[in-house]
Parts: sequence; C-alpha cells; structure tokens
Amino acid sequence: MKNMSQAARPTALIVGAGPGGLASALLLQHSGVDVTVVEKGDAVGGRTKIIEKDGYKFDRGPTFFHYPEVIEEIFQAIGKDAHEELGLMPLDPSYRLVYGAGGSIDATSNLDLMTERIRELAGDSNAEGFKRYVIENRRKLDVSKACLQTPWSGVSNVFSKRAMRVARVLKPWSSVARDLSRLFDDERVRLAMSFQTKYLGMSPFHAPSLFTILAFLEYEHGIFHAKGGLGSITVKMAKIAEEMGVQIRLNSNVDELVFEGKKVTGVRIGEEVLSADKVVLNADFAHAMSTMVPNQKRKKWTDKKLAKKAYSCSTFMLYLGVDKMYDLPHHQIYASKEYEQNLKEITEHKVSWADPSVYVQNACITDPSLAPDGHSTVYVLVPVPNTDESIVWDDIKDEYRELILNQLGKLGYDNIREHIVSETIMTPDDWGASDIYRGAVFNLAHSLDQMLWRRPKNRFDEFDNVYLVGGGTHPGSGLPTIFESARISSKLLLADVGIKPKWNGVDTWFPGQRHPQEKRSAKISSHREGVSIPQ
Repeated sequence: MKNMSQAARPTALIVGAGPGGLASALLLQHSGVDVTVVEKGDAVGGRTKIIEKDGYKFDRGPTFFHYPEVIEEIFQAIGKDAHEELGLMPLDPSYRLVYGAGGSIDATSNLDLMTERIRELAGDSNAEGFKRYVIENRRKLDVSKACLQTPWSGVSNVFSKRAMRVARVLKPWSSVARDLSRLFDDERVRLAMSFQTKYLGMSPFHAPSLFTILAFLEYEHGIFHAKGGLGSITVKMAKIAEEMGVQIRLNSNVDELVFEGKKVTGVRIGEEVLSADKVVLNADFAHAMSTMVPNQKRKKWTDKKLAKKAYSCSTFMLYLGVDKMYDLPHHQIYASKEYEQNLKEITEHKVSWADPSVYVQNACITDPSLAPDGHSTVYVLVPVPNTDESIVWDDIKDEYRELILNQLGKLGYDNIREHIVSETIMTPDDWGASDIYRGAVFNLAHSLDQMLWRRPKNRFDEFDNVYLVGGGTHPGSGLPTIFESARISSKLLLADVGIKPKWNGVDTWFPGQRHPQEKRSAKISSHREGVSIPQ
C-alpha cells in the first residue's frame, strides 16, 4: 500500500457534481486522492438540486430518499453519520395511492398495518400474498446485493456459480408484472408493488422481475424527506467535500476529454486544460459520449450505436407555487384506470390524453421552509415519452398543462388554478436541452440487454483512466444505485492507483472477492515458499 506521506497523492478529476460525483469525491479524497470536481452549472446537484423561484423552493428531480443503507455506509466510510449530516426525515404514510379504478391506500413501512390495509382494500388473498411478497423479496434482495455491489466485466460473470444461484431467485426471464400476478389477483395491489419501476423510466410489464425489490425497499425501510428538499443533500455533500480538501469548480463546462492515444489525461474547459491521473465521468452517458469524445474515437459507443439503444421515458413537470396550504399527504400518486394503456402509449411514443397517471408532491405539509408563510409548493410529474420528432411540446404543452391541472382535482387539489402564483413547466424537450440525451431522465433503459455487463462499465473499457458514475452505468438509475455506482467505481480507481483505503469498518472491496493487493501478496508468498496456490 502506498504511504501517502512518502509519495505524491494521486489525482482525480470528476466531471459533474451530481450525487454520484459528490459521493465519489468524498470516498476518493478521504482515501488519499486529490480530487477536483468540475460542474457546468452554477450550483451542485445536477438533477438532484433545488430550484428557487419567487420565494418557493422545489426539487428539480428526485423528491424522496429510499433505501438509505448505501449512503449510510458511504458516510460511515468517511467518519460521518448520514442521518445527522443530511437531515433525513422518515415519512408515514410513505405516499397515498389513489386508483382511477376505485379506492385508495396509504402505503406504510409498518408491515403489519400495510397487510391490514391491503386486506381492507382487496381481501384476504391479497393480504396473504403481501406476506409472501415480503418474504420472497427479502431473499431476493439478499441474493441480489452482491450482483448490484460488484462490477460486471463480461458474459463470463453470468455463468459463475454465484450468478447461477442468483438467477433462480431473480427469474430474469420474467417481468415485474408477471411475477406479481402469482401473488395478487387484484390489479390495484399489483400496481402498488410495481409502479416504482417508473423510477427506472420503465413499465412493470417490461422491467425484469428483479425490480419487484423497488417497492419492497420502501415497505421494508421506509422513505425519507430531506429538510430543505432532497437537493439540500447534494449541497451538504459538497460542503463536506470542500472541508475535506476537494476543489469544486462551478460554471466549468467540459468541452472534450483530452487524449494521449487511448489514454485520457484530463479535460478541456474553453482554453484551459486540466490534467489528472484518473477521470471520473458523472454525466448523462450518451450525452457525454456524443459531445465530449469525437465519434471516430469510439467503437462500442459510436453515435450510430448510441442512437439504437433503448432509453427511459421522460417527464412532463409542473413546479407550482401556491398561496395556500393543502392538508394532503406529502406524496400522492393517481393511478389511472387506464394505467396499462398509459404505459403502452409511452413506449409507442404517444402522449396520453385520456386520464394520464400523475405523481404529486406536497412537501410543505412536512417542511414549511420551502415556501413563504401560508403558501406551499406543489410538484407535479407525469411520465411521458422521451423526445421524438412526432411530438412538438411547444405546440401542446399549454393544453397538456390544462389536462394535468384537471387531474390534480382527483387528488384533492380543488380549484388549484385560482391559487397558482408561480409556475414553471418542464417538458422532455427542455430536459433534452439541459444535456440529457433524448430527454430520457432515467438514462439508458433497464432492459435485460442493457444491464450488468451490457451496460457501460464502471471502469470504462473504451478508454484508459476513465471511470463512470451515475444512472448510465452499473447498477443503474435511482439515487441508491447511483450512490452504489460511485462506491464501485471508487473501489476500482483506488485499486488501480495502489491504495487500499480505510473505511471505518465498511468493505473496501467486492463481496466474495480478494482485493488485488491481497492477491499480489498471496502470489509473492507462494513463490517464496515454492508452492503454487490457486487464486
């Protein structure tokens, strides 16, 4: 292991100050790497940041935190307590689901209470199905953890003994919807266990059955609000990083990666070239490749090949500042009676006009600091297709806005038009214009042919010295998995520069695998003894 007092510290340049980039910065700086983060915006956070307008504060993208285990361990690794530092507040109910088909349910992480609420909504068989669902998904999470916490280098990983054991539980040949149909005969209950695939920008009818764990994580561990909005998390992470010695440069748009042959040596920002031993890309993958790297330098990820990949859906957003408080849950989802048809239309690049499903956050019921006294913020998200030449949002967004405001009445937001004093609309075209490829806010789709080794790798294999962090690499989109991608990539980078870090009891390598330094030590020892020891 390198003695940092005797040798120059390695350097790393992180492109993008989103949650994954900041998590990487914390781990690397703590472990003995000098880190610089460059961010094109005027604030940290990327899609996980606060929008301030007219005295109202909104989360730009994610609005709640779930499965905090990964961020807890990242903070433990650097000697901090995530809950204390980030101000995480548990929510109960987690959210209210209102069904166009009739009925509603307040989701809770109190599993006994949730069982009884399902029984009240849909009868004994579905309540018993929920009990089996919890047992099955506890096992599924347990066996899948190692796969999600480990980098995948190629198809050979699939045929490992571990992967074969996992496959029997994860059932990669099945979809979320199909898997849930074994347990629940009420469509409304199946929807309560499956709408979370939208966090990946996918339909439960297409998402692999692994992702039944998404809802389970909410029911098992609960969901959390961060005081000041979820975007406050990245602000606090950046502050801690700077206190540790990380340099964060805002308003620094990377024009291109700098190459020496196949080796990336830094980035160019205008006329300035920044060099580093290693480069970490925390950016929308397809956008970064198509704008920062000349097409002729890419073989696996050319513009043509990127265009053929499948991408997640996008979102139509309303950020509404209103002059009243609503006595309604922090989170609500209206699930259309035509929910499956809604999803089908999205995959066919059609906008749903007949009873679209809607998610609404009423954050001020929990956190009044986000709006002036007596006022509140209403955050509205509608899943819609990613950008397509057949949809011109400038032509339809005002009409669609009217439709969505009507839908809010189904969640208790009566006469909301009379109370709007501040408003921002965000369409897929707007997302696309903000450096998100095709406006696909959840990145590359999470279909089987774009997961594990078929996803861009954490240690990027097109170029030397480049590591990927974020929804476009393994294990995928969503805050917990983005934080995991940061941890995976950081482990690989540290091993490549010869550092075995001290992370306060948190594992510094991958489950069931020897750290490269341990392998080298074992080989040296075996040679000295004149014995060949299989590795």
